Amino acid sequence: MSVFTDAELDYLTSERRLARVATVGADGTPHVTPVGWSYVPGDEVIEVSGYNFAATKKYRDVARTGRAALVVDDVLPPWQPRGIEIRGRADALDGESPRIRLYPERIVSWGLGEHGARTARSV
Repeated sequence: MSVFTDAELDYLTSERRLARVATVGADGTPHVTPVGWSYVPGDEVIEVSGYNFAATKKYRDVARTGRAALVVDDVLPPWQPRGIEIRGRADALDGESPRIRLYPERIVSWGLGEHGARTARSV
């Protein structure tokens, strides 16, 4: 059983590839930036990566705090916003392909049929 609803999984596995990740800087200031991301079904996690990724502020923030949030959203015409926010524990993974791995703890979705906020189920 997934931590995501069927509607959320359909949304996450469709054509959307751009999201915004939020982290917190050392001085407590929020930092939000657009990112590429992917859903890893077997692990029920979201991974964020990019060019020279280990040198980025978002990567350093996650390495320091162990927390992040991600929003994937869009708007259908004429004005039908929909999306999903995923908050949780995060790891800054180094190695050949540095990336952030986000473990869902709180999920908020809207415009996907069933929606609302909830604590993610354990997998």
